[in-house]
Amino acid sequence: MKYLVSVIDDKSGSATPAEMAAIHEFNERIQADGHWVFANGLADPSTATVVDNRGGGEPLITDGPFLESKEYFAGLWIMEAADLDAVLELAAQASKACNRKLEVRPFVRP
Repeated sequence: MKYLVSVIDDKSGSATPAEMAAIHEFNERIQADGHWVFANGLADPSTATVVDNRGGGEPLITDGPFLESKEYFAGLWIMEAADLDAVLELAAQASKACNRKLEVRPFVRP
């Protein structure tokens, strides 16, 4: 099963060199163990653009994040794991490596 593991942070580009090294080491380990699907950081929320075309007319396009918040979605891993317990163990290791809170959510099965 695939899981989205979201990195929660309060600023962009805040990882120290030691944190980046720990993240790199963690990424190499989950690649070798077959849990890696994809991972990347995200630019600052101020670079976000929100597109809303629910009304059927012209789309509403606005600058900035959808929600104003002290914490935001700063990066992600998409991991493959047998079950929730397995991905939570990986997320605990990832949280330690990046020194950030993480949110884990399963993808909806088709």
